Amino acid sequence: MSSTLIVSVIVGYFLLLILISYVTGKSDSNDSFFLGDKQSPWYVVAFGMLGATLSGITFISVPGKVADSAFSYMQMTMGFFFGYLIIALVLIPLYYRMNLTSIYGYLKDRFGNSSYKTGASFFLLSRVIGASLRLYIVANVLQMAIFDSWGIPYIVTVLITILLIWVYTFRSGIKTIIWTDTLQTLFMLLAVGTSIYLISDELNLGFSSLISTIKESEYSQVFFWEGDLHFGKQFFAGIFIAIVMTGLDQDMMQKNLSCRSKEDAQKNLYWFSGALVIVNLVFLSLGALLYIYAEQKGITATKDALFPEVALNGGLGIGVGLIFILGLIAAAYSSADSALTSLTTSFCVDILDFEEKGDQKKQIKTRKMIHLMFSLILVGVIMIIKSLNDDSVIDSLFKLAGYTYGPLLGLYAFGMSTKWKVKDK
Repeated sequence: MSSTLIVSVIVGYFLLLILISYVTGKSDSNDSFFLGDKQSPWYVVAFGMLGATLSGITFISVPGKVADSAFSYMQMTMGFFFGYLIIALVLIPLYYRMNLTSIYGYLKDRFGNSSYKTGASFFLLSRVIGASLRLYIVANVLQMAIFDSWGIPYIVTVLITILLIWVYTFRSGIKTIIWTDTLQTLFMLLAVGTSIYLISDELNLGFSSLISTIKESEYSQVFFWEGDLHFGKQFFAGIFIAIVMTGLDQDMMQKNLSCRSKEDAQKNLYWFSGALVIVNLVFLSLGALLYIYAEQKGITATKDALFPEVALNGGLGIGVGLIFILGLIAAAYSSADSALTSLTTSFCVDILDFEEKGDQKKQIKTRKMIHLMFSLILVGVIMIIKSLNDDSVIDSLFKLAGYTYGPLLGLYAFGMSTKWKVKDK
C-alpha cells in the first residue's frame, strides 16, 4: 500500500477534525474548555462516548481475543450495562447537585483537602499512563505503515501524533471534543462495518449466511460456568469496571457534566449503555469472521496481530487497509483527545484550585500552558514505553494504572454509604 496514499487520507481526516474545532471553538473561556458551557446535546455525547470508551486497544484486542475466549466478553459487557445504570441513577444526580467541574470535588466536600488532592492525583497518574499506552499503539502502526519507509525517526512520529491532538483541543477543549468524538466514532464504526462487509463478500457470505456461519463456529459461545470466564466473575467485574472507569473517571464524566441538565446526562447514559452492548457484539462478530477468514487463507497471525495482518496483508485490497488505519486512528484519538483535556481540567481545577481564584485571563494563559505540559508528558511517557520494548513491563504499567481506581472506589463507596467523619491528614 502506498505510504503517500495513507498519509493523504490521514491528512484529509485531520483537516476535517481541525475544521470542526474551528467551527465549534469560537470561545477559549474556561467554561467552554472544561464543560462546553453546559450546552452539549445528550445524543451527541452518547454517540461520541462509544468511541472514547472503546479506544484503539479495544479496536484491535477485542476481535483478537475471540480464539481464546469466544464471545465471553459479552458477559462483562452485560455487567457494563448495569454499571452505567448505577452511574446514571446514583453518581450523576450527586455530581449535578454539587455543580462540579471536576468530579473529585466531592472528595473535598466529604473528606477534606488531602483526600481531594490524593483522589485527583490517582486519576492524573492512571490517565497519563493509559493515554500514553493507547497512543503508543497508534504511533507504532503509523511508524510501520508509513514513516519507516520514509526514514522518519520514531520520536518525530510521536510528536506528530500528539501535536495533532493539541491543535484541535487547545482552544475549546471539551466543547470541541464532543463534536470531534462524534466524527471519530462514526469513522470507527464504519471501519468495523465495512471490514465485516468486505470479508463476508470475499467468503461469499450473505447477511443470513454470515450470521449462521458465526453462530455455528467454535467462537460463538457467550456463557461460561467455570474458570476465569465464569459468568458471575465476568458480570460483576463488568459492573465495577464500568463504575470506576467511567463513573469515577474525570475523562469520561466530563462529557456527561457538559450536558444541559441532570436528566439529559442520564438519558445519554441510558442510550449509550444499550448501544455499547450492540457495538461490542459487532466487534466480537468481526473477530470470529477474521479467524474464519484467516483459517481459509492460511494466515497464521493471532490475537492483537490478527486484525492488522488481515487488513493490511490479507489480500482484501487497498480499501480495507485504509479503512483499518482510519478506524484505528479514530478509535485511539477519540479516547486520547478527551484524556488530554481531562488531565488539563483536573490539574487546573483540583491541583491549582482554579475555582477559588478569579483572574480569568491569567487562568486561560495558565490552562494553555498546562495543556502543552501534559502534551509533552505524554510524548515522554510514550518514549519510555518504547525504550522498554517489553510486553510484560508494558502490561505491568497498564495494571499499575488500573490499581489507582481501587482507592477511588473505596473513597467514594465509604463517603456515600456512611456519615462517618475522618481525620483528613
